[in-house]
Amino acid sequence: MALTKRIIPCIDVDLDEDGNPAVYTGVNFEDLKYTGDPVEMAKAYNESGADEFVFLDITASAEGRETMLDVVERVADEVFIPLTVGGGIRTTDDIKETLRAGADKVSITTGALERPELINEGAQAFGNQCIVISVDARRRFDEKGEHYVEIDGESCWFECTKKGGREGTGIDVLEWAAEAESRGAGELFVNSIDKDGTKDGYDLPLTNAVTDTVDTPVIASSGCGSPEDMYDVFTEADADAGLAASIFHFDEYSIEETKAYLDEHGVPVRR
Repeated sequence: MALTKRIIPCIDVDLDEDGNPAVYTGVNFEDLKYTGDPVEMAKAYNESGADEFVFLDITASAEGRETMLDVVERVADEVFIPLTVGGGIRTTDDIKETLRAGADKVSITTGALERPELINEGAQAFGNQCIVISVDARRRFDEKGEHYVEIDGESCWFECTKKGGREGTGIDVLEWAAEAESRGAGELFVNSIDKDGTKDGYDLPLTNAVTDTVDTPVIASSGCGSPEDMYDVFTEADADAGLAASIFHFDEYSIEETKAYLDEHGVPVRR
């Protein structure tokens, strides 16, 4: 029996000009627009049929501050599905405090790139299932990569970025995915800066390259504009889960509609 594919809404949380937490939606990790209150949105998604929920503090790493754990606690009080929290996690103490605040899993990007041993330490202390390594990938059309794919007739590689996509690292995504898996990552969360917020489909070449490289479950993120896009990333790129924000936040499609479409087209989902 095939494993069911997971549908995961995600909120990107930042502090507004008054210092209050708010959900924002943008394009290519930029042009962020206010979208709603994180606790209210979490409550709605918990009731919507979502399989899991992701809370990302999108400026914690760039600003060098800790994740807003008080907000995580309030979100966790409303969410009774697996909750993944990311942003600003750099140490095993950060992992411990985030799990203690109510997260089931932590998503780590910058902290792991800057000190890869954090993956080993986290997996050993809390279990592989708690450690999600998030990759903020961007396409590069130069000769500095390790692994290349063909996109629209051009040769391209994918670079890991850090600090919310603000800084390049020169690290090839596929090399990093393999290393993260070997160090004990329980899941890989693959974001595409090029596709973020565009709603014109996931980065299938990126997702496919990662799923071909690792056996660890892969969550595809960035670019979802319809249930058809979810279908494509499951059937053409073999993702284990599809994450989306805009199409759910703005009620373009419900999670139930998305699952019904996938079910009708032969993709196993939890109903």
